[in-house]
Amino acid sequence: MSEETMRLGRERRYLVLLGIICLALIGGALYMQIVLGEAPCPLCILQRYALLLVAVFAFIGAAMSTRRSITILETLVVICALAGVAVAGHHVYTQFYPAVSCGIDVLQPIVDGLPLAKIFPLGFQVDGFCSTPYPPILGLSLAQWALVAFVMIVVLVPVLTVRNRRALR
Repeated sequence: MSEETMRLGRERRYLVLLGIICLALIGGALYMQIVLGEAPCPLCILQRYALLLVAVFAFIGAAMSTRRSITILETLVVICALAGVAVAGHHVYTQFYPAVSCGIDVLQPIVDGLPLAKIFPLGFQVDGFCSTPYPPILGLSLAQWALVAFVMIVVLVPVLTVRNRRALR
């Protein structure tokens, strides 16, 4: 087995782990919604979409065999995570300044009109307000935890990729 094959295998394992973590985060959000009764707002749902896209692209990237195809999928992962940073950042801002609307009147029909809201309404339909304060988890709100997760993806995916491939050049 060549050095490059081993290193790309390591990247594929990282991508599988990332996909599993993103799905676990969505599962945690569904638990909080269904069991704890915390209704998702439009920004929550958009963050779920970002996590789902990160997971999908990570799993597809893990199935690829060439460096170029894995790089393309890792780039898509980072782009989706950047979108997640933007949405989660706005959500955190909205929670700090509750007078700022999350745009439920504007965003709700758009988010509820997306395909997954029709296929899996329990997980992808809007049911709450962005400014609703829920109990923090380890001192941070859900929006803050989502922001941390998305920032970590944006930082760690390129860092681990560059670090992993540095010896291949």
